[in-house]
Amino acid sequence: MSDDTIRLVTFGRIIRRRGRFLTLITVVGALVGYGTSTLVPPRYTTSASVLLPGAWEERELLTQAEIATSSVVVDRAATTLAWRGVSGTELREQVSAKAANGNIIKISGTADTPERAQQLADQVARQFVTFATRIVGDSADPEAAARLESLRQAVVQANRRITELADAADPGRTVESVQTRTELEKLRTALREAIEKLDQADPASGKSSKANMVVMGPAARPAGEAPPTQEQLIAGGALLSFLLAVIGHLTAARMSRRLRGEPEITAALGAALLGTVDVAVERSANRPQGRGPRWLRRLLGIDTRWDIPAPRASGDEASRQLRFRRVCVRLRDLLPAPRRLLVVVPEGDEIAHRAAGQLVAEAHGDPATGSSGGGYPRLRVVAVSVSQPMLPDGDDVSGALVVLSAGSWTAAELAGIAEACADARHEIVGIVLAGPVVARTARSAGQRRHAASPALAVGDGATGGSV
Repeated sequence: MSDDTIRLVTFGRIIRRRGRFLTLITVVGALVGYGTSTLVPPRYTTSASVLLPGAWEERELLTQAEIATSSVVVDRAATTLAWRGVSGTELREQVSAKAANGNIIKISGTADTPERAQQLADQVARQFVTFATRIVGDSADPEAAARLESLRQAVVQANRRITELADAADPGRTVESVQTRTELEKLRTALREAIEKLDQADPASGKSSKANMVVMGPAARPAGEAPPTQEQLIAGGALLSFLLAVIGHLTAARMSRRLRGEPEITAALGAALLGTVDVAVERSANRPQGRGPRWLRRLLGIDTRWDIPAPRASGDEASRQLRFRRVCVRLRDLLPAPRRLLVVVPEGDEIAHRAAGQLVAEAHGDPATGSSGGGYPRLRVVAVSVSQPMLPDGDDVSGALVVLSAGSWTAAELAGIAEACADARHEIVGIVLAGPVVARTARSAGQRRHAASPALAVGDGATGGSV
């Protein structure tokens, strides 16, 4: 698994084999989300819109949004609202503003009740309009305004004097009078244009138009809580815990150093593979020896390996026995007489123990065993601890045969078994890999139990005698 690509079938295998554990973790996450929702009070949010007439640049709108949430505006709103135990500093954390399309500033208020949220948004909008209007009015220069007003009055008086002179002139009876009236009208037109240019150039007029901000109605009362709601916290806690559990399974599988390939196992033990055998098991077999009470691991559904494929369907009993017989034949052809071997099985490998028992039963059932120069080798099963491997000494054996299941042991553990064989001067003559299969019929299952019973007897008392 450490070098395999994670596929969808991997996720399906996790969900199938760790369904109860994932369900429990999901429920715990949902409870944590529910507990968090009880600690966090509900919040309600609503917005009030302020229209800014005139032409505004984007940076000016951003400035107005900052002014709307400034301490001056919010403190004034807090003073007007006069909520007990709530200061302007606390309200600043509950107020936000942003510039929207169409020269609109949206001011949002958040509170613990819908009524308070509505009041907060409306009051901040009002205080913002009042404060912004006062800023524009105060920014105008009073002396410049007075000079411009005096100039306007002088132009009005000059225009009135021009009208009087035009009326007093001879009404078009002579050429001179016509020219005079024409010149007066030109002068009147020039004065009118000058007045219009003064009005357009007056900065106070532009600012006054921009100062006419309008609150576009009261804020709507919120109908529901602001995110995250209680339902969102519960769903988020359940989903997050589920994802973390799945990621934890994948991470553990990636970090696993257990060997699954035949080349890796043979390289770790330094011997050749003599064959693979099938061991009929129940679908719930191949349960790892984990920490904690077994009933708890079974209740949580973590007593079954998920990172290995499910046992495939087996053929009949004859086909399985044929594999064991072929291993015995290879051993007979490989070893000189007398053929005595230690069958080394790692402790805790139930599949390997059953395979070793069936090998012993197959070798013991050969009529030619024990005859001079013929028959299968005589086998003796030895269970070895992978943490402290130790094998008995003996000069009456021709070597050791290692039987184990794939995906259960690391390279370091198998190397320890190989070193223990070398220390006891037992050459590893070969390796047999045992794989679990599911028997098809009840008759085959009964035959399997009958054939596996000698393995337990041999395994219990195998360290001393031979079979």
